[in-house]
Amino acid sequence: MTSPGGLSVPFGTVTITERARSLIQDALARGQVSGGRLVAEFEARFAALHGVREAVAVSSGTDADTLALAVLHDFGARRGDEVIVPALSFVATGSAVLHAGFTPVFVDVDLRTLNIDAGAIEAAVTERTRAIMPVHLMGKPADMDAVLAVARRHKLAVIEDAAEAHGALWRGRRVGTIGDMGAFSTYVAHIITTIEGGVVITDREEYAEVLRSLRAHGRSCTCKRCVMSTGGGYCERRFGRPGVEDTRFVFDRIGYSSKMNELEAAVGLGHLDLYETILAKRYRNLKYALERFGALGPHLYTIGEEPHERLGPHALPVIIGKDASLRRRDLIEFLQRRRIDSRTLFASMPTQCPGFAFLGYRPGQFPNAEYLGTHGLHVGVHQDLELEHMEYVLDSLRGFLERAQR
Repeated sequence: MTSPGGLSVPFGTVTITERARSLIQDALARGQVSGGRLVAEFEARFAALHGVREAVAVSSGTDADTLALAVLHDFGARRGDEVIVPALSFVATGSAVLHAGFTPVFVDVDLRTLNIDAGAIEAAVTERTRAIMPVHLMGKPADMDAVLAVARRHKLAVIEDAAEAHGALWRGRRVGTIGDMGAFSTYVAHIITTIEGGVVITDREEYAEVLRSLRAHGRSCTCKRCVMSTGGGYCERRFGRPGVEDTRFVFDRIGYSSKMNELEAAVGLGHLDLYETILAKRYRNLKYALERFGALGPHLYTIGEEPHERLGPHALPVIIGKDASLRRRDLIEFLQRRRIDSRTLFASMPTQCPGFAFLGYRPGQFPNAEYLGTHGLHVGVHQDLELEHMEYVLDSLRGFLERAQR
């Protein structure tokens, strides 16, 4: 099988609109490229899109997770307290827990949904647990009803890792708005991108104030005008604090350097202009593949979309079935020869990522996450692809199975 007409399927894309280019040139001409009015506009529009009061832009999706968790220190959490996370995710999820000063407690995932096993969360709760961080992996919503039920019984915060879940819905609610905070990535391959970047959304203004402080080294001054350098002239809040010359150089908490800049925000504003178009095209591509994927079973399978949810069209997962004598490496190489780019389906953080070895977990403790970590991959469904690309991916998968069965 050869690529028809030189067809190729790259994993990701980025759309730089004419308006984004114009905004970038304007920012360069004004000489303001650090966070300013464009970042503020991006935050306001991102919040409005999700129907929440606050959105705080940061420098990466990892920082979005980290800062959302670090907020909890202002509300009673202590360093070393525990945060429950799924064992399977991009490594940033577990790293963020550690960066925020907490201890990750891992729970295995469901083989079909790829998300945290909701029935196993309660057993992981201890007196030191402060939060649950479900991950909506590959844009498929986690079981938020079950997560919230456990959180309410134990008075735990819920922070949604919605890095890959732009546009996803759970029982009619936008993913990222269901818990106390939602953390998004705006990395280059995602539906809304700022090239590098992330956003935390919340309805709690007190959380947003702490987030604005944390992204700027823990700075005391957190009002929107000063922290974004969008205002001028005398500010009573900045200079009116008794015994303090300049509030912007008082640091109330241990913070981070995690600000988004104007050039990134300009790209993000361009994506927001096209959001519904991008989302619709990616969803069309994903649905086309999902509706035809059953013919590849049981040797290969993917996620499904239930009536009570809508998938965020991040990518198409491809998982080798347990009864199939196939190797992921062979499949990846087969696809690559046909110019179809792919990514592995992450790994079991506690048992397959060497950086987490110090936590003392042992192989076999998270069998589902470990299986997916060695038998799963994903391919793109982005807005630069057409249905012929998706059919080519499906045809290539069929070709791989036919060759393997000879």
